[in-house]
Amino acid sequence: MATKTRRKKQVTPERLQELGFAYAPPLIIAAAVNNKVFDSLESGPKTIEQVSKETGASRRGLRAIMNALIGLKLLKKDGQNKYSLTPESAAFLVSNKPGSLTGLFGTIVPHLASKWLPLTDIVRNGQPLKAVNQETEGTEFFSQLVENIIPMSYPGAQKLGEHLKLARAKQEVRVLDLAAGSGIWGIALTQKSPRVRVTALDWAGMIPTTKRFTQKFGVADRFNYVEGDLLEANFGNGYDLAILGHILHSEGEERSRPLLKKTFRALKVGGTIAIAEWLVNDERTEPVHSLMFAVQMLVNTEKGDTFSFNEIKSWLEDAGFKKVRKLQAPGPSPLVLATKP
Repeated sequence: MATKTRRKKQVTPERLQELGFAYAPPLIIAAAVNNKVFDSLESGPKTIEQVSKETGASRRGLRAIMNALIGLKLLKKDGQNKYSLTPESAAFLVSNKPGSLTGLFGTIVPHLASKWLPLTDIVRNGQPLKAVNQETEGTEFFSQLVENIIPMSYPGAQKLGEHLKLARAKQEVRVLDLAAGSGIWGIALTQKSPRVRVTALDWAGMIPTTKRFTQKFGVADRFNYVEGDLLEANFGNGYDLAILGHILHSEGEERSRPLLKKTFRALKVGGTIAIAEWLVNDERTEPVHSLMFAVQMLVNTEKGDTFSFNEIKSWLEDAGFKKVRKLQAPGPSPLVLATKP
């Protein structure tokens, strides 16, 4: 009996050609945000001419990016050539919405993208042109960044507060928020219980930003502030909870290990450490967003990287922590929790 010969699937260049334009979507969104396209359409469907009149942007420019946004499923168009928002763009790309990502796309994404342009040389040398994880270079950058990543951290912080049952707390809960930035992790926890008190630690140049947001959210009276480098500042002790919200990836293993040991000493017996990170699997083959974030660390830090749960687990155990586990929470990855025995 004759056997059928299975044809090999033909390799084509289409996927690589698509990847060749992968830089385009975030920059198109940035251009739409900065030209107020989504804000203009919040009040209802409009033609390109109407959006141009309202925003001052050119009809030619708007036609190009608004049609591209249809392809990206961030706008839709009816039979009368009127454009409107999708549920996704209405929720996250209108500037006055609580979870708006307009600051991220309008300001941070173009800035970050420009720093990737010398990637060939950075890979060759293994070092960024400028490291933003140093206080001198980093304060200005992080002062802008932390506000724009609040929507990424706030839901995870709320989930942490629910998991710890803070609403049921009958005595004071002391929280140490390390490299606090906007203070959003501590802010979310204070909203869960009036018994939460937060010590926010960050560079001296960042503390005014932290204070601005604690005042904005109406919880400034429940915060105190410590200025300094993570490995040099005095944390104090007796905390119930310590938070490292997206910090280890910029510190790298060399600084993260002593930082975890120092954090262990600051907690009371039975205290918890909560770590938010961009986790990769043990083989470093997925998820793709965390693998690409490792390149972001190459571009922007001296020794930063992304790490697996098991890597962080081993560091925590070396520091003395027990019961290392994952907490499913909104964000790039689950939260990593551990307990001081």
